[in-house]
Amino acid sequence: MKFTDVFKKFPKAFWVANTMELFERWAWYGLFAVLALYLTGSVDTGGLGFTQIQKGVLMGSVTAILYLLPLITGALADRIGYRKILIIAYLILGSGYFLMGQVTEYSMVYAAFLYIAVGAALFKPVISATVTKTTTDETSSIGFGIFYMMVNVGGFLGPIFSSKLREEYGWNIVFLMATSAIAVNLILVLFFYKEPEREKSTESLGTTLITSLKHIWEALCDLKLTLFLIIMVGFWTMFNQLFYTLPNYIEQWINTSLLYDSLSNVSPYLAQAFGTKDGTIAPEMFIVLDSGFIILFQILVSTAVMKLKPLSGIITGILITIIGIGLSFATGDGMYVVIGIFVFSIGEMASSPKFTEYVGKIAPKGKEALYMGTSFLPVALGNLFTGFLSGNLYQAWSDKLTLLQEEVAKRGLEITEISSSFTQNDYYAKAGELMGMDQLQLTEFLYTNYNPSKIWMVFSAIGVFTVICLFLYDKFVIGKVAAKA
Repeated sequence: MKFTDVFKKFPKAFWVANTMELFERWAWYGLFAVLALYLTGSVDTGGLGFTQIQKGVLMGSVTAILYLLPLITGALADRIGYRKILIIAYLILGSGYFLMGQVTEYSMVYAAFLYIAVGAALFKPVISATVTKTTTDETSSIGFGIFYMMVNVGGFLGPIFSSKLREEYGWNIVFLMATSAIAVNLILVLFFYKEPEREKSTESLGTTLITSLKHIWEALCDLKLTLFLIIMVGFWTMFNQLFYTLPNYIEQWINTSLLYDSLSNVSPYLAQAFGTKDGTIAPEMFIVLDSGFIILFQILVSTAVMKLKPLSGIITGILITIIGIGLSFATGDGMYVVIGIFVFSIGEMASSPKFTEYVGKIAPKGKEALYMGTSFLPVALGNLFTGFLSGNLYQAWSDKLTLLQEEVAKRGLEITEISSSFTQNDYYAKAGELMGMDQLQLTEFLYTNYNPSKIWMVFSAIGVFTVICLFLYDKFVIGKVAAKA
């Protein structure tokens, strides 16, 4: 059978589901890729002026909740129906994105983002289940490959549009863009989505939830699975720094105008496409490279690691991501950030599919779906720990404003405290004036004297510890189980 013949075997619901995945990811990553910048940005440029700690708590805890909620929302979808849940999810997401763009108080922003997370948690299991139910043993491999591609296409387009739109029209347009993307999905589900056949449960919702939790607990009683999931928390903690911390690091410490000039010498068109009007490159345009590289090279990398055992593939992939994350943070050079993200994406492409494959392989026969249902647990905990590192640790070690305030205190300089009428940018300007430096000199002085890049050692150390644990796990846990078999 020809490769193209497989595409004809997919029903309409499959293509509608994948299109909705693209637009949902467009909305999510369109916001998430710039969220750290928006939360901590200076008020006079449209940001909210929150501290790094506040940013870390908000992003980490809410995203962790998002990945835990499918425990409940998956059972809810099976009970109520996929189409109804999708309509509810899109109404929540659309109104949530719009609302988040209207509020500025920390508690209200937190509540709005949590509201969005509820909508996303309703959406996630339904779309995955739709793809599962609209593919067969013959088409599932290509089907989920298309699905993964849609995730990354949405993750690529969303931040690019956010970057260009916010430069032209301000921060509020980012939320309107996300709302519009969800509105497209609402139209799709109302007029084009046909719910696939499913077994309708006769149990009460409470009974269904209790049964689901019992099954999760049953899976976690397997020491092999539980130890593996605990170890993988380290990977996700390191991995998430790409979205939580790197945007702030680029904005505060990387002189992107140098990279813009280099790119302009090669191709003025590319420089214009990736750059801003003032001759710099926005942080989110670096972050979007990860999805771009995955779209281009996933098949090639998957082919290269195909013959590796799943655990060997995971370890290899994590080792590569360690190098990538280190390169991204270790210098103040934008070119190293680009190289670092490329290396990071290679590691991600090698390890992520192997992670899914491995969980399926250690599952007892007939319990594959149950074991796969636990795979979100390390993602949730990883986001929670990422929030702490991106918030508390980054603020103490690498936050430009915090380090400048420390230097100002050392010199005994008096500068008005930051408020709604005296912004972060006002503080930078006043400090530079009193210290006799322009903003570029001020940044270079702080970078040289406070070494904010040292945070890379913590992120990479977490990755190294994860690899060591996986190696010991393979030798002493899996090895012993294999010996007994």
